[in-house]
Amino acid sequence: MTFLHLFIVNKSGGLIHHRPLSKHAPHIGTNDWLRIGSTFHSLHAIAAEASPVKSKHKNDGIEFIEAEGLILCCFQTRTGIKFVITAEPGTRNLQKVLREIYVSYADCTLKDPFYELEMPIRCELFTQAVDDIMRQYG
Repeated sequence: MTFLHLFIVNKSGGLIHHRPLSKHAPHIGTNDWLRIGSTFHSLHAIAAEASPVKSKHKNDGIEFIEAEGLILCCFQTRTGIKFVITAEPGTRNLQKVLREIYVSYADCTLKDPFYELEMPIRCELFTQAVDDIMRQYG
């Protein structure tokens, strides 16, 4: 099974990173990615409010969606950043991969003196770390 896309949405709903994870991933234009990021942020917030079971955690919302041809998995950090990965059905270790990507984000991006929070991620070390994670699990 194959990982398809990774996108990261900041706490305001802005898309700060997106990329295909395999050559099997459908091509999606930049404007469509911006729309997907903000729409997912809104749906995540609505799901948290509409949930009949309230949790003590602020991380409520969409964590996993499984459709006929796609799996979507979301990991929200305590600061509100959402790491979202899409994959083909049957792909394993989605949460584990997202957590490792989050650790790479913290190690590579947040330690970059030129990176500003909430801004698009343009860090080569982070890109290489995600590539390494994809090779490990892909």
